[in-house]
Formats: sequence, structure tokens, C-alpha cells
Amino acid sequence: MPPNNKIEETTAELLSLADIKINGNRPWDIKILNKKFFSRALSQGSIGLGESYMDGWWETKKLDEFFYRLLSAEIHKKIKISWPVIKTVIKSKIINRQSKNRSSAIGEKHYDVGNDLFAKMLGQRMVYTCGYWRHARNLNEAQSAKLDLVCKKLKLKPGMKILDIGCGWGSFIKFAAKKYAVEAVGITVSKKQAEMGKQLCHGLTVEIKLQDYRDIEGKFDRIVSLGMFEHVGYKNYRKYMQIANDCLTRDGLFLLQTIGQNNSAVSGDPWTDKYIFPNGMLPSIQQIGNAIENLFIMEDWHNFRTDYDKTLMAWFANFDKNWNYIKNNYSAKFYRMWKYYLLSCAGAFRARNIQLWQIVFSKSGNNKEYVSIR
Repeated sequence: MPPNNKIEETTAELLSLADIKINGNRPWDIKILNKKFFSRALSQGSIGLGESYMDGWWETKKLDEFFYRLLSAEIHKKIKISWPVIKTVIKSKIINRQSKNRSSAIGEKHYDVGNDLFAKMLGQRMVYTCGYWRHARNLNEAQSAKLDLVCKKLKLKPGMKILDIGCGWGSFIKFAAKKYAVEAVGITVSKKQAEMGKQLCHGLTVEIKLQDYRDIEGKFDRIVSLGMFEHVGYKNYRKYMQIANDCLTRDGLFLLQTIGQNNSAVSGDPWTDKYIFPNGMLPSIQQIGNAIENLFIMEDWHNFRTDYDKTLMAWFANFDKNWNYIKNNYSAKFYRMWKYYLLSCAGAFRARNIQLWQIVFSKSGNNKEYVSIR
């Protein structure tokens, strides 16, 4: 099949706006291994770009730097909206893609992919959220610093009852129970997370439940949610905040950590939605603000998105270094998919395309002497 020179020229022109050359020699330049890449990427957008990488149609030495330049130049805004994007938006408008009966999808598709993978990638504490690198020298120190930062922001005291919405493998509640002598309940929709979390927290005043956040009952002195709000969906933000408000004691504090985006949207990136986080989407400041109105006072809003760039690069280094130990359980295509996921996200944070927010809420401002902590 003869090449479509016009499509190739258009692609080269677009990439040049991001200082990316086709078949160039710099680490972020792109090497085309299958000429069908051009029409696939231009016609299908992020789906075409990601799937063609998974299929080995193109390569670059530094995916993170490639995406940093691509997103900094906002090349996606210069390409005609693709059908996968349109379809995702329409579905998100018509149905509640994050409804209760769909909530198990993210656990089954992503978090249950394999505890061996996450154990090799995440480090000693099994924390699957952004580390805090202010004084840290490595990933384990960054994750310990983040967990302690959350505890300090919540002003934890012995005997307090804590709720962790989206507790993962129990990393935060394990840390809080051991260091601050609190009682904790954690919930997750991942069967494998719940099973491993119960083992890791054995002997502590910690309970891990396999359940949806809409089934939470009881009152708690503190609520924390680290990296779960990305799965809630814009149609459920208000409901989520109402549940948190109902479960929080009058003088309690609620800390929400979430990846956020600069503009309000109703759906996520189509490639990420299909392969990594089904039904996921990132909130905006406006969407969070609307959801908490007349429910919470915002006490502190901390953005440390550069730390997520470092965290993702550390995760990829662990994943890549340990691939030989787990590769019999996964395919070569999975390796390319996971590499693409981690490094494209690192590039997105580097480009300020997405943010990392840690927000502290009080209930009706009853926690009168709150002091921001960094």
C-alpha cells in the first residue's frame, strides 16, 4: 500500500510544533516502524496513538519526554476530534458510567491485574498514589513522607476512628494505626487488594471491607481518600461528598487526594479509559467546588504535581527492572501498554496538563484553628 504523503506531511508538521522529529536522533524523537501509524494516529486520536505503540508501530527512547513536549504544545487541540472521543463523551452524558452496579469494573480491570506486578512496582509500603519528595531521597522515603503528611494534616490522635475510602492494600491505615494508634476502616472494590490488605494489616486495629463507597455506614473522626476520587465520575461527585459529610463527626476533618485537570470535562482519555482505568475521569476545581457547596469548608488546597512525575518515573524504573521476575504472567504487549501508561502520565504531569491535589475539608468550619502543613 503506497504511503499517503499528505498524511505523513501533516503528522510531521504537527509534531514539529512540539519539537519532535520523525526518525530523528534525539531521545524524544519518534521512529516510525509501520507507515500505517500516520493514518491511525490522525484518525483515531489517543486510541490510535496508544494502540499503535502497543502494536510496535512506533518507538521513542524517552516516552515521558515525548509526551511532555506533545502535551506542552497542546497538539491534541490541533487535531480533529476523533470518533472514540465523541463516543466516550456521548456515553458519559447519557448514562452514569460510575454507577454502583459498575463500580467493580475498575477493581477487576486494573487493581486485580496482579499483586505480583504492584509489589514489584510500588515499593515497600505498597502505596499506589503520589509520594511526597520534598526531603525524600528515594521512593520509599517519599511514600513514608506522604503518609505522615496526611496524618499530620488530619491531626490524628490515639483512639480516633478513621475511614479510608479506596484504601488499596491498606498502606495508609496500616501506617496510621501503627504510628498514631488509631482505629481504621478501609474500603476497596478490588478483591485482590482486600485479600492482601487484610494480610498486611493483620494484628492491627484495622478492618478492610470489600464494598462500594455508597454502602458506607457509621461515624468517623477523620476521613481520608487517596487516589480514589478519579473513579467517582462527575454525576456522582455531589453524592460522594454528601456521604462523606454524613459519615464525618461534627468537628471532623476529611482529606481528599486526587489527580485533577485544568478544565471541567465529563469523561476521561479514551485510551486510558479502554486499557487502564475503565470509567475513570479527572475532576476540575470547579467540579469539586460545586460538589462541596454547603457541605464542607475548604481548609487547605495543596498542589504537588511535580512529585507525581517523580513517583511515576520511580514506579517505571521498578517495573522495568523487575519485569523478568513477572513476565511469565503477562504478555509483551502488556509490557508496552504499562510502559506507555506510566511514562505518558509522567509527561502529562511534567507538562502541567494534569495536577495532583491534596485538599483538607472541615465540616461547617467547626475545626476553627486549622493550620496548613507542608
